[in-house]
Amino acid sequence: MEHHWQLHKAKLRSYLARHLNHDADTDDILQEVYIKAHTQWHTLKSQTSLSAWLHRIAYNTLMDHFRQSKPWDELPDSLESPDADETEMAHQQLSECLRPLMEELPEKYRVPLEMADLDGKNQQQVADELGLSLSGAKSRVQRGRILLKEKFTACCDIEVGRGGVTSFSPKKPGSQRC
Repeated sequence: MEHHWQLHKAKLRSYLARHLNHDADTDDILQEVYIKAHTQWHTLKSQTSLSAWLHRIAYNTLMDHFRQSKPWDELPDSLESPDADETEMAHQQLSECLRPLMEELPEKYRVPLEMADLDGKNQQQVADELGLSLSGAKSRVQRGRILLKEKFTACCDIEVGRGGVTSFSPKKPGSQRC
């Protein structure tokens, strides 16, 4: 085992070092790989697959290391969440911005979209009021959403968080026709 280990040790160390920031971590994981390989030597089916077998152990050990480590700092308890009024104001500004963009949509998509998303009607009600089949109403609402999204993302930079859109701003003038 020792002879085989020495033949592959440099390659394994190089592989691990490419994925880790610290030499100490690399050495620790390399040592874990050696221990696992030594204790599992009896599971090796063929000497010809030794290199692949050792690399698989190194990969699995590296993944275990990443799963156990926390690459981020915990947020302090004193961190305040965004003010609800700011979020509400962003939503209000966003809705004022969406109305003109919706008005640019073709009527066959705009009307069902307004009924479903602004008036709060379910799609069966939209279908009944417009004389459409349910699948036709669903199709028009979905197509309207897609067209509106395309217009909106062409004109605005959007920031999305847990509560939906948290911030948006117009793109540079002249970058798109808005």
